Amino acid sequence: MLRTLYPYFFLLLAFVACRSKPAETTTTTDWAMQSFVKVDSLNPIITPSREQVFTDPILKKPVRWEEKDVFNPAAVVREGQVWLVYRAEDIIGKFAGTSRLGLARSDDGLHFTKEPTPIFFPDNDAYKKYEWEGGCEDPRIVESADGTYVMTYTSYDGKTARLMVATSPDLRRWTKHGLILGEGKFLNTWSKSGAIVSKRVGEKIVAEKVDGKYWMYFGDTDLFIATSDDLIHWTPLEEAGTPNGLRSVLKPRPGTFDSQLVEPGPYALITKKGILLIYNAANRGDTGDSTLPKMTYAAGQALFSANDPTHLIARLDSNFFQPDKPYEFTGQVNNVVFLEGLVPFKNRWFLYYGTADSKIAVAVREQD
Repeated sequence: MLRTLYPYFFLLLAFVACRSKPAETTTTTDWAMQSFVKVDSLNPIITPSREQVFTDPILKKPVRWEEKDVFNPAAVVREGQVWLVYRAEDIIGKFAGTSRLGLARSDDGLHFTKEPTPIFFPDNDAYKKYEWEGGCEDPRIVESADGTYVMTYTSYDGKTARLMVATSPDLRRWTKHGLILGEGKFLNTWSKSGAIVSKRVGEKIVAEKVDGKYWMYFGDTDLFIATSDDLIHWTPLEEAGTPNGLRSVLKPRPGTFDSQLVEPGPYALITKKGILLIYNAANRGDTGDSTLPKMTYAAGQALFSANDPTHLIARLDSNFFQPDKPYEFTGQVNNVVFLEGLVPFKNRWFLYYGTADSKIAVAVREQD
């Protein structure tokens, strides 16, 4: 009698297994944003300059604020132009140069005119202790529903990188709001690279709530996640037993281009397939991708659930963007492409990235 029930037993197990499988999974890659073409005829499109000078409020003297390197830009479409807010370094800071943020504008997304002075920098304010003298690094910018620009950036005091937030009505006048992880138990936790979940509205990228909250991916080892009601005050998701007490939603993988670390690229984009996150990654070398030099920075893509930003649906097996040009091979840090700015503009997507932590380049693709 028991033996005759075995077929039904295994059918039941198969049914339970099927019902237990996550509802949102995919084995295809049609969700990914690929086929970007580097604009070889123009790249790099922005380079350092000794001609850009401003009087630093802390040093109280003129500084060639982008003399050493320019890299890692955020991108925004405003008033019919592409605006880049980019990281620039001088040569006098003791931590390989102090970082400040400059502004450049373009009518075609390819040819840019820089503004002469930085629009964001360490100052004699409440945040100097976090920003001096390493500086303000690696901006990412989205809009709020009322048109306010929200920028996440990294402050560096020479010891610890801390994720910060600031807002602006026009990309020139900024209000600093301080530490994203707060001044409590995560005060000295290394944190970087805040990518806010957003949607496309025409040529604008606007922060969008999921399940009643704003969400942000961050980190440069694993990726972690935080939520907010107002885009200013953030609460990280915690998990007991992890090295820093934070919940990881994306990890490095042995044997791949992202074997050393993963770090958000631009904002995270809500699409028809889910939440698309372009991310930067480093190759471990000894246990990574043997075709890439050790610590090569290349880029991957991951897809999270549109209903649950912590739930990973899919991930590209290999990088879709890697160093293969001379200006990407050699610079302050060799073998680096670091993707950070992405905008829809004039029926194309423009992807802006740092090359070898030294210059800025662009790649384009047609819009779907």
